[in-house]
Amino acid sequence: MLSRISQLGARLVRETRAGNLSSHSSNYYRGLSRHSAPAKSILFSTATTSSHHDEGGDDKEKISVTFVNKDGTEKTISVPVGMSMLEAAHENDIELEGACEGSLACSTCHVIVMDVKDYNKLEDPTDEENDMLDLAFGLTETSRLGCQVIAKPELDGVRLALPAATRNFAVDGFVPKPH
Repeated sequence: MLSRISQLGARLVRETRAGNLSSHSSNYYRGLSRHSAPAKSILFSTATTSSHHDEGGDDKEKISVTFVNKDGTEKTISVPVGMSMLEAAHENDIELEGACEGSLACSTCHVIVMDVKDYNKLEDPTDEENDMLDLAFGLTETSRLGCQVIAKPELDGVRLALPAATRNFAVDGFVPKPH
């Protein structure tokens, strides 16, 4: 149950950043932030207005993403636009840890964007993402967190390398299975 709440909260964060909340929900959250709590406190609500898992999601536009594993092998997958690379990796049995389940509280979903042109197509990382990246193993100039890289049409064909190791401060050596 806690995992589902965490996933819904992370989805709400992404939708809020992307401006994808319906006008009714958006007005509700805007009203809350004016009258009660700062917006960051509200972002972890379990309310959500859309999901890539809804019926009819198969006709959604998809992009091609190639993950380059630690051993150099590659796996190319189709990712629906709007899905994070962390979610895509978990749905396709790619070993991208994501210990915090996409809540921007760890660096275990660290990926390296292999082409600078693709890296420049991404939104700039937030201060929170940069703080977590500072903890990542094998940090590079084109490092990002997989939970913050969201599929969009201009990223079609992007190649993401998985670093040789991750730093999981919660339980060293434990690799959680996605829920």
